[in-house]
Amino acid sequence: MSKLRLGLEWFLNPDHVPLLVGLEQGWFADVGLDLELVEPSEHVDAIAELQAGTLDIAVTEPVHLVEDRGKGHAVVGWARFLHTNGGVMYFTGRGIERPKDMVGKRLQYPGAPSALGRAIAKTMIEADGGDFTEDAITSVDNGFLHTDALVEDKADLATLVFYNFEVIEARQSGYDAQFFALKDWGVPDFCQLILIATPELLQQRRQDLQTFLKVLRRGIDFIHQHPQAAQAIYDQRTGAYAGDQTGQAIYDATISCFTHDFSMSADYYDRLQAWMHNTGQIPQCLSANDYWTNALAL
Repeated sequence: MSKLRLGLEWFLNPDHVPLLVGLEQGWFADVGLDLELVEPSEHVDAIAELQAGTLDIAVTEPVHLVEDRGKGHAVVGWARFLHTNGGVMYFTGRGIERPKDMVGKRLQYPGAPSALGRAIAKTMIEADGGDFTEDAITSVDNGFLHTDALVEDKADLATLVFYNFEVIEARQSGYDAQFFALKDWGVPDFCQLILIATPELLQQRRQDLQTFLKVLRRGIDFIHQHPQAAQAIYDQRTGAYAGDQTGQAIYDATISCFTHDFSMSADYYDRLQAWMHNTGQIPQCLSANDYWTNALAL
């Protein structure tokens, strides 16, 4: 058996159903992979873990891949498996109807006041004809608890949210949650989950990673072809959402987000990194071929 330690981007949730299916069905073991899912107690610095060798591969988002590579870290993305709608969530009745209404409001996002959340707000506000100044928004960091921040009046809006999770969660809790999608207001659509590794591991364990992707594809097929059996596996492995109405709604909204196309284009990354450079998040633009490969995904 070949050990493969996979670092999750967040706590175990419906985003990871294909992996749980592959484990429960014994498909990873059948192809000689001893897969371990490493669930962080808090947000993990995946790059540090990969470089230290405590993780072999990790799940992240394209925006973090570009940021890490822009800082000079040796990391490569090699497959995408989930694509959802991402953006800014707000509750109706609180003086917010369009992106330029963000001016003067409190914006919740993990890592605040880091550049990413402010760049999203600036791009959206300006795309809507508003003016963004240094004090246009107040940054709030309530971790990944976006819905709680709005419910507890710690913030007026929240960004870096996934529609299939936080918006559904808030609506199930009785709040009229609405959403400004990134792609509708000038921000590259980066709310996708991808797999990353160091270039060395990618080269040394290429066969293992190709085998891993075959099982991942099989897990996604199983979800679409046997939805009840897939959910039963998820409920059994986690116990988190079994019989819970909110959990059921989040699960249902998530399973349609799994993609059969694991590849990503250089054009996509060129646009993403251009936006990140123009908003001061990375010092320079690089060739997308330096940090993304479709060699395993196709």
